[in-house]
Amino acid sequence: MKITIEFQHLEHTPALDERIREKSEKLNKYLDGNTHIKWHCFTTDQVHHAEVSLFGLGQEFHAKAGEDSLYKSIDKIMERLEKQLVKKKEKVKNRIHRKHHDPVHLDPEDAWQDHDEDDFDDVG
Repeated sequence: MKITIEFQHLEHTPALDERIREKSEKLNKYLDGNTHIKWHCFTTDQVHHAEVSLFGLGQEFHAKAGEDSLYKSIDKIMERLEKQLVKKKEKVKNRIHRKHHDPVHLDPEDAWQDHDEDDFDDVG
């Protein structure tokens, strides 16, 4: 997993960098193979914004959040990304299961052709 972190109007501290990398590594359970995550963190009018773009699974996933703390923004983004990844994984999982288990449609007239009336006693 390749992680790119960009800060604008913010100081790039090792603590923030470590927090972002730690949170990004948690996404590995949803991803297979080669992925790239781009983080962009910035401030405007005392609001700390974070945006993330994740490239993997043959698709792109995006999330953004703005809070009074950058740590809160990062946590909110992670929640949103996890929801998107879980939804994508469920769709793929359901598609695989549907492909292997096609429903069988039976004709009601064919169902009664093997019926032998001599084997049943009339209840009446």
